[in-house]
Amino acid sequence: MQLYGLKNCDTCRAARKALPEAEFVDVRESPLDRSILESALERFGDALVNRSSTTWRGLSEDARARPPLDLLADHPTLMKRPLIVEGDRMLLGWTAATRADLGV
Repeated sequence: MQLYGLKNCDTCRAARKALPEAEFVDVRESPLDRSILESALERFGDALVNRSSTTWRGLSEDARARPPLDLLADHPTLMKRPLIVEGDRMLLGWTAATRADLGV
């Protein structure tokens, strides 16, 4: 299981604590592989882009209008966190539903 996020994100810290066996990948240091990004976008659509982030607020209107895949490739901190990948299974965010799905 891989957990993609940011090491200084409180939500990611909570997920890491609850899932100590998961391999954590900080997307600032190791951006997501394009194939994982494509799969996540296909599964979650626009929900993958965190439009309440400081990164989003700092983008120009022209930048915001770019395709989500390009935006996330150029600005990995725009991704809603954490993205949890286990084989073909993907979960987004650290919600009650995600925790229940994982049994934590």
